[in-house]
Amino acid sequence: MLEAAKIHEHTMDKEPQAEPKKEKAAFICSRDTLDGAYPSLILAINARRLGMEATIFFTFMGMNVIRKNGAKKCKFIPAGVMGAIPGMASFATWMMKKKIDKANIPTIEELLEIAQLEGVKFVACKMTLDMMEISTDDLIEGVEVQTAEEFLKYAKDCSVNLFT
Repeated sequence: MLEAAKIHEHTMDKEPQAEPKKEKAAFICSRDTLDGAYPSLILAINARRLGMEATIFFTFMGMNVIRKNGAKKCKFIPAGVMGAIPGMASFATWMMKKKIDKANIPTIEELLEIAQLEGVKFVACKMTLDMMEISTDDLIEGVEVQTAEEFLKYAKDCSVNLFT
């Protein structure tokens, strides 16, 4: 009984401990290419699996990734002169998608669904929507619209910020 009283007395002196803040991660996707979309999605999904909050901010051409039927149009464009050769982007995209499939890696469309199911937040850049005259009706379900300032208020508190 004396032991219990001492424990109770000891715990009464301490203030309740605040819950530790959840780590956050922010990713920016600005390209609608395979090598522009995959990194943001893979990293955000893995951040969620590590218990972090995760947000992907889609801007400029990256906005096409979250447009309805846009993900299936993502291409792989080789760097430099090779990317400028007519038909090379189509061939490189075909080849890359074949490698992705052979490695059992989900498609961009599948990763978008997985990311949303796992709690990754998708954010569309308001300025890009306005500039490109894209309606929110053109976007996949579940996308939030934010200004750059609103996104930065979130990103400044993130332990991970990556431009992919």
